[in-house]
Amino acid sequence: MKKTVWTFGLISGAVLCVLMTINTVFAERIGFDRAVVVGYTTMVLAFLLVFFGIRSYRENVGGGQISFGRALGVGLLIMAITCVCYVIVWEVIYFFFMPDFVDKYMAHATESLRASGKPPEQIQSEINEMNRMMTLYKNNIFVNIAFTLLEPLPVGLVMTLISALILRRREPKESLGTGLPDLQN
Repeated sequence: MKKTVWTFGLISGAVLCVLMTINTVFAERIGFDRAVVVGYTTMVLAFLLVFFGIRSYRENVGGGQISFGRALGVGLLIMAITCVCYVIVWEVIYFFFMPDFVDKYMAHATESLRASGKPPEQIQSEINEMNRMMTLYKNNIFVNIAFTLLEPLPVGLVMTLISALILRRREPKESLGTGLPDLQN
């Protein structure tokens, strides 16, 4: 299992990191709103490798069979490796190459909020909350890592659950003497 998990996890992580880096570089040019859509789309594409990793494990290690629990376990490990790669690369990009990224994003979010037509009190309240969260993000590495991990994690979990459901395959039941597998239960 280790070889399958590491292989597909690192490939998925590499795909996600390359696409995330490209997206981050062009985020201002294409607009932050479009960059978010592109970013989550690239996550779905990268997490497709969870499906292929589980399938590879089923075919090469499981002899064509895998339980939902084992498929989920393999998928979660691949997803975890992918997410760790994502966090590491983002931390390098953020701290060494784009330390002003959050400030630029905050300016965009504030402008969008002001243009939303919400009451001024609600706008100010939301801006204050965003500023509080961004202060934590900038000044606490653990908060920064946690926020960064929360970006790909939900997408990875959904892709892993779907993949495990699709790919699970158990042994056929004993035949009842008809020459066909028993389809009950």
